[in-house]
Amino acid sequence: MAKKLSDQPQKIIKMARRQQQQHQPSQIEDKPNFDIPSGKYFEGLGRRKMATARVRIYEEKNGQCVVNDQLAKDYFSGIYNAVKVYTQPFELTGTQEKFAVTVKVDGSGINSQLEAIVHGLTRALVKYDESFKPLLKQEGLLTRDARMKETRKPGRGGKARRKRQSPKR
Repeated sequence: MAKKLSDQPQKIIKMARRQQQQHQPSQIEDKPNFDIPSGKYFEGLGRRKMATARVRIYEEKNGQCVVNDQLAKDYFSGIYNAVKVYTQPFELTGTQEKFAVTVKVDGSGINSQLEAIVHGLTRALVKYDESFKPLLKQEGLLTRDARMKETRKPGRGGKARRKRQSPKR
């Protein structure tokens, strides 16, 4: 019995030390290598499925696109051609590298977030200059894609369109 009592406090001390080490912040912090702009901006709200993106464009030469405090190319690194997708409104209007963009996006998945950002960018560009509206409307970038996931109905076995199972006899 005496041996067990002496082992127990050592285990508790070791666990406490381990928890302290885990909760200490690391000395080397990754500081972002971009500047978040300030000043006058044009804002657009974009949506797709359950994703909502609040997009702000600042008139700043060679600005970067920042999404949720990360560079957009890093945030969307898993999506093929993501840079080409979110720069499409700028290419159509001829305003490449004229704006700095900051985005706060949440909800849904990463692909829907990307489409919500494009929708918000086009709305912000129209607020910046109304003459862009026909061009962006023709490409279908101003239209909100209303397709959503179908809601699940109770008593259907977990799926939205599954039929009820009928008894055998």
